[in-house]
Amino acid sequence: MGASELSALLWQERELLDLLEYRLEVQRALLTLGESRWAQRAADEIEATTAQLRRLNIARDIEVQAVADEWQFDVVNPSLRELIAVASADGPWPEIFTAHLRAMLASVERIGARRAENGRMLREALRHTQETLAGTGDRAGTYTAAGTADLGARPAILFEDDA
Repeated sequence: MGASELSALLWQERELLDLLEYRLEVQRALLTLGESRWAQRAADEIEATTAQLRRLNIARDIEVQAVADEWQFDVVNPSLRELIAVASADGPWPEIFTAHLRAMLASVERIGARRAENGRMLREALRHTQETLAGTGDRAGTYTAAGTADLGARPAILFEDDA
């Protein structure tokens, strides 16, 4: 355990963040092209990468604590930023860890923007599908409180923004 191992974990995390960004970009391309048959696969790959990141975050948190203990920084669950602040200024670790932190923060910002855009595109595609189905003249209807079919009612899907 030590700073070298922590740096190696941070590299792994950066690579997973790059992979997540790539997979979000693939999802965006599929949505743009209207390739809905691959949408679920893209979503599954994004979720798998996110799960890998969660597991790696646990390992990183453990390693950050180990380095903090080694450096006699008496804080429980310190952040990487806090660890950088107490790193010996005459060693390489403040610069190395700062570079990792900056790169990861930039990746997270890009990922957040791409997720938001993809989410908007998915909601838009779902609304278009709903409008298309509603316009076919084949009314599916909804059910009343009594459990009978109300063929005159228009089914709808509600989103968080609609509430």
